[in-house]
Amino acid sequence: MSKVTEIVEQLVTPILGELQLELVDIEYVKEGKDWFLRIFIDKEAGVDIEECGIVSERLSEKLDEIDPIPYNYFLEVSSPGAERPLKKEKDFQKAIGKNVFVKTYEPIDGEKTFEGILTGFDGETVSIEVKIKTRKKRVEIPYEKVANARLAVAFS
Repeated sequence: MSKVTEIVEQLVTPILGELQLELVDIEYVKEGKDWFLRIFIDKEAGVDIEECGIVSERLSEKLDEIDPIPYNYFLEVSSPGAERPLKKEKDFQKAIGKNVFVKTYEPIDGEKTFEGILTGFDGETVSIEVKIKTRKKRVEIPYEKVANARLAVAFS
């Protein structure tokens, strides 16, 4: 994690705690010539635009106070959306029974991408039931080999 995202996490965490919101992810990225600081927040019932606005205002005040970012940037606070990233172990736990997309650092059974139902997670292994044509196959992925994972919108 970059120094900027670490500082921002320290600043935004108490704000989210007060509002009973959860930090899903922080991105500090350059796109074209512009820098973006994106904060993804959520709660059980989902977040609305008003909550995003409150977090944006409060965080903006804190960022102006300590000014940890040397460049001009755009601050965006939003919900992670339907394809929410799975970053922490608890994200995987909450996603059991849901459709997920997982990409690995190295091939497992000759594949690096998997989409299917997350059937289990024990802290060390991610278990996914993938559909191959008409049959289902269980894939066991070592947690340390997961490059990224997210909820996946399933189209039937």
